Amino acid sequence: QAMEREVIAAFGKGDPDEIMSSAFKLKVTREDIHTLRNLCWLNDEIINFYMGLVMERSKKEEYPAVHAFSTFFYPKLISGGYKAVGRWTRGVDVFKQDIVLVPVHLRAHWTLAVIDIRKKTIKYFDSLGQKGDKICQTLFQYLQEESKEKRNVELNISEWTLHSMGPHEIPQQLNGSDCGVFVCKFADYISRGKPMNFSQTHMPYFRKKMVWEIIHQQLL
Repeated sequence: QAMEREVIAAFGKGDPDEIMSSAFKLKVTREDIHTLRNLCWLNDEIINFYMGLVMERSKKEEYPAVHAFSTFFYPKLISGGYKAVGRWTRGVDVFKQDIVLVPVHLRAHWTLAVIDIRKKTIKYFDSLGQKGDKICQTLFQYLQEESKEKRNVELNISEWTLHSMGPHEIPQQLNGSDCGVFVCKFADYISRGKPMNFSQTHMPYFRKKMVWEIIHQQLL
């Protein structure tokens, strides 16, 4: 009940610019938090902050090592090629990670690409069941360049599997507004190695839970 009260307060009236949480060089305002209400669309700030929480949790021993790119990474890669994002991994060795998460924004829809370095797979998760084969290919090309540039190692495409998850393989949204929440929960479950046993019916609960997690900077 105490948690419920905090969520209601966060959704309440107040200065839209009030900072409700700050970490990972990011700030989340009351206005950002309000995108988690009812059927609002999540914005970049919420998704990036949540990915930050997933990365933070992955530093604990029992979890796979996770790196998550910002929502601005993929558009930058598309518009400027590898040159535009080569410096994004200055402090990170992508190939020492277990999992690399890439949130992708397609006009009015959020999806998630997941690079599993251990299994040599790139999988595309879309809660509307659309294919993202081209996105997987673009990310593989990125990895090839990153590997050449940073390790002087050629990646062999024949060793890798690129796959768009079908609607029968992952939970699907049944409305036009929960894609961002699905992306965050895909990231959450994948980064814990858990089966995706959630569905559309869990979304109102997940939205409230995310408000609490962001304010307290801690995943439940």
